[in-house]
Amino acid sequence: MTMRFFFVVACAMALTTSLALPVSSAESDERSTAAATPSSLSWGIYSSLRQHIPRGSMTCDKFPRICRARGSAGHHCCRKQCVDVMTDNQNCGQCGNKCWFGQTCCGGSCVNVMYDPNNCGGCNKRCTTGCFCQFGMCSYA
Repeated sequence: MTMRFFFVVACAMALTTSLALPVSSAESDERSTAAATPSSLSWGIYSSLRQHIPRGSMTCDKFPRICRARGSAGHHCCRKQCVDVMTDNQNCGQCGNKCWFGQTCCGGSCVNVMYDPNNCGGCNKRCTTGCFCQFGMCSYA
């Protein structure tokens, strides 16, 4: 009888705790970012923090120095994203220059790494003199 009572009490506590602060996966992702604004909680807690939450996201078209920061994907801004035009297949050599299917951006130009002897199997992987590149391998039999 006492075990049943404790089990019922434990279930009731778990149920009330889970209903007290519903958090969906989208809300938990939003809360982890700096621009999060919790919708399920009272604004009383967050009213003093509201001034620190940025109004809009910082994009490189408005703040180009973002792309030069450590950890940035690249030094060029293409369509509000920092990219490396030397290796990005969607912006190879310049913004908007897309490599075709089967090509890879190597040093700012689109190459087919399956058959290019200067980039065989990957960027800057040269085949030795007299060898050819097939299927991404030098001198494939």
